[in-house]
Amino acid sequence: MSRKKAAPDRPVTIYDTTLRDGCQAEDVALSVHDKVRAVRFLDELGVRYIEGGWPGSNPKETEFFERVRDMELKNATITAFGSTHRAANAVEDDATVAGLLASGADVITIFGKSWNFHVTEALGIPLERNLELIRDTVHYLNAHRSKVFYDAEHFFDGYKADPEYAISTLQAAAEGGADCLVLCDTNGGTMPWEIHDIMTAVRGRVDTDLGIHCHNDSELAVANTLAAVRCGAAQVQGTINGFGERCGNVNLISVIANLELKLGMQVLPEGRLKHLKETSARLYELANLTHNKHMPFVGEAAFAHKGGVHVSAVQKNASTYEHVAPETVGNTRRVLISDYSGRSNVLAKAKEFGIDLDDQTALSGDIVSQLKELEASGFQYEGAEASFELLIRKAMGTHRRFFDLSGFRVIAGRSGPDRKSSSEAIVRLRVGGEERHEVAEGDGPVNSLDLALRKALAPFYPQIHEFRLLDYKVRVLTGSAGTASRVRVLVESGNSQGTWGTVGVSTNIIEASYQALVDAIEYRLMHDEARPAVEAAS
Repeated sequence: MSRKKAAPDRPVTIYDTTLRDGCQAEDVALSVHDKVRAVRFLDELGVRYIEGGWPGSNPKETEFFERVRDMELKNATITAFGSTHRAANAVEDDATVAGLLASGADVITIFGKSWNFHVTEALGIPLERNLELIRDTVHYLNAHRSKVFYDAEHFFDGYKADPEYAISTLQAAAEGGADCLVLCDTNGGTMPWEIHDIMTAVRGRVDTDLGIHCHNDSELAVANTLAAVRCGAAQVQGTINGFGERCGNVNLISVIANLELKLGMQVLPEGRLKHLKETSARLYELANLTHNKHMPFVGEAAFAHKGGVHVSAVQKNASTYEHVAPETVGNTRRVLISDYSGRSNVLAKAKEFGIDLDDQTALSGDIVSQLKELEASGFQYEGAEASFELLIRKAMGTHRRFFDLSGFRVIAGRSGPDRKSSSEAIVRLRVGGEERHEVAEGDGPVNSLDLALRKALAPFYPQIHEFRLLDYKVRVLTGSAGTASRVRVLVESGNSQGTWGTVGVSTNIIEASYQALVDAIEYRLMHDEARPAVEAAS
């Protein structure tokens, strides 16, 4: 897809504050080691500035700046963040300013008050004294470092309260020699048209480069950031995945993709845009959070197609239901299988499995009908594609049985003086002409059943030790029947080669779990082209 011509008349640099502002998010806590790894990831992506944190605010921040001081980075520059000096101190005697210089960072960002309400209420100082703090701090740091950026906190709220005073704070920073004046929508309540009007007014009064820093409390951070860029913002501040306090900061993933693919602005080094999804996933992993599958551009569902009409059209021309090519941001197209599926979905999914059903109209029609019946009874194949592949192969008559179940029993109860709960599973099955009878204890009925199955099959298929159950989910489908309700079990399994999902449905949770576990085992053995070990059969 071709890129559109850029509307802005100046280049835009990306300033990442995930390691400072992003770490203020609930559930996000990065160790020093995590932050150092994140620096590597962000540098590989190609952002221009990486804000490391507030030096001296805690021992972790001090250690971080010590560890990154001598790092060799290809694209990024580490910046330190802090505030203007305290009103009671001279700038040269202020601990915050001293900490910024001691960090070793060659670029420093400080924030100051732009809203008269905050100056008089939060700081409790005269408005003119606040201008002195801004001017003096920027001037002092500018004499010791190559670049100083000024973050105008609450600028848009301040402008709406008193335009002249808000602009005077920017002018004070400019007089101190700030390289960029970053206008902050700190409370995240500004509308895009307000961003446009205020940015336009400010550009008429200030010659220094402007930047933008938006929060997402109104779900408008990306829109506001793009509006600011179109008004001439030369620097965009944000976080990967939108991590940040309250509702988060602007999501740099979406901003970067929109700037490059919609506005035609190259804000990353050539070829790095396709690493957006990888970077997003890496930061989620470092934060120990589940990746948001519905995130625009990089989520697993961003290019997932479920409706039969959609799939049919996408196969002819992807632009019918995709605004950009998934490959441009490192993502892939996915076809989902559900009761909304038509023959196009089944054919597309079969091709992913290496199965050609194009000339088998009757068979593919039968599979669609069977699929809809199964989904009506509670099965769901969106997260259980391994079970769906087995369904296709069974319909084709190419599925091979790896064992035959004679029966299983699961016992759960409490025993011993401490009445500790326990579970035991008994499994009887046949492989070829040999029967196995095994017992296993586990942490719960499903775990014990999984262990007993593996114990019985391992002598025949030793590779079963190479994969394991990663996730297990249960959903009640018909709550009106109480404890006799039908349940759906989704199992995710994995090994060094990847992961796969399977599903089972029954009014008996153990039976549903057994179905999903068996599908998981058969799927892996099928793809390994497993044959019973000779010594076991003998």
